[in-house]
Amino acid sequence: MERRNLIYLICFFLLTVMILIYKMKENKKNQKVVITAAQILGNPNYLAISYGGYRLKSREDYQPTILQLKEDLRLLHAMGIRILRTYNVQPNLPHASNVLEAIYQLKKEDPTFEMYVMLGAWIDCLNAWTDKVPNHDIESQQNEGEILRAVALANQYPDIVKVIAVGNEAMVKWAISYYVQPNVILKWVNHLQDLKKNGALSKDVWITSSDNFASWGGGDPVYHVENLEKLIKAVDYLSVHTYPMHDTHYNPKFWGVLAEEQNLSDLEKIDKAMQRSTQYAALQYEEVKRYMNSIGVYKPIHIGETGWSTFSNDLYGDQGSKATDELKSGLYYQYTRAWTLNEGMSCFYFEAFDEIWKDAQNPGGSENHFGLFTLKGEAKFPLWGLVDKGVFKGLTRNGKSVTKTYNGNKETLLKGVLVPNTFDKR
Repeated sequence: MERRNLIYLICFFLLTVMILIYKMKENKKNQKVVITAAQILGNPNYLAISYGGYRLKSREDYQPTILQLKEDLRLLHAMGIRILRTYNVQPNLPHASNVLEAIYQLKKEDPTFEMYVMLGAWIDCLNAWTDKVPNHDIESQQNEGEILRAVALANQYPDIVKVIAVGNEAMVKWAISYYVQPNVILKWVNHLQDLKKNGALSKDVWITSSDNFASWGGGDPVYHVENLEKLIKAVDYLSVHTYPMHDTHYNPKFWGVLAEEQNLSDLEKIDKAMQRSTQYAALQYEEVKRYMNSIGVYKPIHIGETGWSTFSNDLYGDQGSKATDELKSGLYYQYTRAWTLNEGMSCFYFEAFDEIWKDAQNPGGSENHFGLFTLKGEAKFPLWGLVDKGVFKGLTRNGKSVTKTYNGNKETLLKGVLVPNTFDKR
């Protein structure tokens, strides 16, 4: 009898252990894997891009539909993009909230669809974008609403929003229509960090500000103020903008054809100029890093924006620095992706699609032509290789299949490519 009871006890114990193991496996299977900003930023499997889905000349009169946004997101997902950057959460411009909803729906429809967002909150000074003189020392009253809406969206879509960026080029002094002093950005960054501490915002959401390299201390010492130091210490990482294309006009010491390059072919001359352009961007990043380290801070730096326009009838076109065309855009895209991946940085390349509203009065303005896709959804030269591989097969923009610009004829493309001017590098 005692032996039988012992056998019963052993069997009961083994059965209990088996049930516990089964439940543990089921719980593990049902547990959601939480992906954090720390895991995706700088991860080569999570390419990043700046995104606006606007198709017409006015944002106020037209917002892309959820269906249109889903079209765009499928295209970006197909080319390996996993992190989007948006710019504002203004109540009359529901673009960002619609992007989040579009991602949410795509994830519901297809569990393998993966996309995350760096959510921007626009920050202004008092009297920004009005007929009054901007007061750069006092912030706009609308800033509080932007932060509140950003927090609400981050909490509504915790599986998608991984970063909140306080302001976009909001501290750089050439943004004369709206820039603020660093103390304003610092105030809201600290506010968001406090929300993380008290549980009102996920502790895994990273907080930053996305600004020009000079604003982060990598340029004129005029930016080297106490509140910038405090801001650098307060953010989770630095989101830095660098635009060599603009400096082909404003500071062209790296641009053009060097005297010793005169015997090269035109394509070789252009390639050399684009390599120097990438090195110029890397130098601006290094200057920010140097300043950050000089104040005793060692944090990640990621590129919040960089890009190269494909057309310009202004300072960068055939009457200017001869910088803009699809060949140069393709080379810059290739070289910057290689540089940032090698550095272990994310690069929110600017931008996914052309947006005509940016310079609505001048369709040929460079700001309208930074996209890797045209408004029609044609793949520009940087993406021709992906078209050849069938990456976009079955996908559309505005209901039309993705084709190449110039009908894929490189000789036709090259006819519009200009070699920069020659200069002596001194």
